[in-house]
Amino acid sequence: MKEKVTIIGAGLVGSLLSIFMAKKGYAVTTFEGRSDPRNRYFEGGRSINLALSHRGLKALDKVGIRKKVDDLCIPMKGRMVHDLEGNTNFQPYGKEGQFINSVSRSGLNKLLLKEAEDAGVQINFNHKCLGIDDQKTQAYFVTKRQSISESSSFILAADGAFSAVRNALLKTPKFNYEQHYITAGYKELTIPATDTGDFAMEPNALHIWPRGKYMLIALPNLDKSFTVTLFLPFDGDPSFEKLNTEEDIEYFFKSQFPDALELMPDLKHDFRSNPTSGLVTVRCFPWAKDNTLLIGDAAHAIVPFYGQGMNAGFEDCLVLDQIVEDKGGLSQDALRYYQERRKPDAEAIADLALYNFIEMRDKVADPRFLLQKTIERKLHQKYPEKWIPLYSMVTFSEYSYSEALTIGNKQQEIMDKVMSDPQIESNWEVMDLEAIVSQLDI
Repeated sequence: MKEKVTIIGAGLVGSLLSIFMAKKGYAVTTFEGRSDPRNRYFEGGRSINLALSHRGLKALDKVGIRKKVDDLCIPMKGRMVHDLEGNTNFQPYGKEGQFINSVSRSGLNKLLLKEAEDAGVQINFNHKCLGIDDQKTQAYFVTKRQSISESSSFILAADGAFSAVRNALLKTPKFNYEQHYITAGYKELTIPATDTGDFAMEPNALHIWPRGKYMLIALPNLDKSFTVTLFLPFDGDPSFEKLNTEEDIEYFFKSQFPDALELMPDLKHDFRSNPTSGLVTVRCFPWAKDNTLLIGDAAHAIVPFYGQGMNAGFEDCLVLDQIVEDKGGLSQDALRYYQERRKPDAEAIADLALYNFIEMRDKVADPRFLLQKTIERKLHQKYPEKWIPLYSMVTFSEYSYSEALTIGNKQQEIMDKVMSDPQIESNWEVMDLEAIVSQLDI
């Protein structure tokens, strides 16, 4: 008989993880508290777009579904920065041919669920997890009609930032946990397709309206619309608490995002109808307890500003799959080895995501920051193997997150010295690039 594995959570990470485990020969049963998103009457869940890049694509490729996912994606080759006057400045993400992908969360989730079922996974929707007994490897659920329990050899918990499994482990000895909300929240809005059925803006870019302590971003959709997200403090001025009337909303957008306002005929309705949500970073340890493992957001939820939340979760699945392969199957040793290897990378991408909020909302409009990025691109062009920009290491390379952060910190120390030159604006084109690169000991 096949060894039984219970996966809790059928979101993006849980669905992909179930495919990996089924392909490893395990009898996989997945439980999800929500209804099936493929059901026409499905309600709830987050619809915010996601940025799919190298790490996530590599995991999808490993289970053989990357080409199917490509059909759901719109390439974004860089940031399109909008200033207050409506002028735009395109900032490429990497070298020629490198891009990230805008993908619908729900569209990708539906595809992964189908692939999981095709791989033999049994998925039980409308089963809310109440907790687990880690010593018995038993999980408890409630449906509209009954309470049930499920015993298996292993429990893999991919039930998100507010994980019921993690909450159960929180009550066990020596389990450490912290969560941190940033001061900004977010609200999702829409730029629809034009009257002629086309994109209202350049589709192959992630659009950003940076305004210091807040910002607006927009990602393209296959139906030619854009999903727009406002990141704004909950309190203070300006803030969500200050935007109480339709007049407040219109004045704020007219003064801060005038070119976007022209493209948002349903702004007032969307703003008042859609929820304002918080953004949390979760850190905990251990992830592995007996035969139970936390994975994805259940172990390390991060804010979305590096576009790596889903990619990190998918890479979790890929790393676990390789460890299971190397160890000859799931075991307590494999789970412990996974957490030891993966924890430093989770910490690194959490820190990077928090920093990138500052970069996106403020620095992308700073002339000195843009000059630094120009110099770094020049270094990368001349010494592509020696100087790789931090964003490229995180988004397009095989470096681990922790390696990328370490190298990125060293690069920033060097660039701080370079940018301290009072004549940098006039002499940057003739500076000694080899001397700069030689300071990197990597």
